[in-house]
Amino acid sequence: MANLKSAKKRARQNIVRQQHNQARRSELKTLTKKFFDAVDTQDVTQAKELLRNAESKIARAKGKKVLKPNAASRKVSAMAKRLSALEKKSA
Repeated sequence: MANLKSAKKRARQNIVRQQHNQARRSELKTLTKKFFDAVDTQDVTQAKELLRNAESKIARAKGKKVLKPNAASRKVSAMAKRLSALEKKSA
C-alpha cells in the first residue's frame, strides 16, 4: 500500500481509469456483437448504422489508448469488409 499522499492519489486515479477503460472495452464488444448479428440477419441498413457508431467508438478508444492503433484499424477493417460482402450479396 502506498504511504505518500501523492502515491495514494495516484492509486485512486488508476482505479478510476481502470473502470473507465473496462467500460469502454465492454461497450466496444457489445457494439461489435450487435454489428455481426445484424450482418448475420442480413439487415444492411442496421449494419451500416452500427458500423458507423462502432467505428466512432473504436476511434475514441484508440485516442484514449484503450486500444492499440493497429488493433483498432484491424477491427474497423474486418467490420467494413463484412458489410461490403453483405452489400454485394444483397445487391
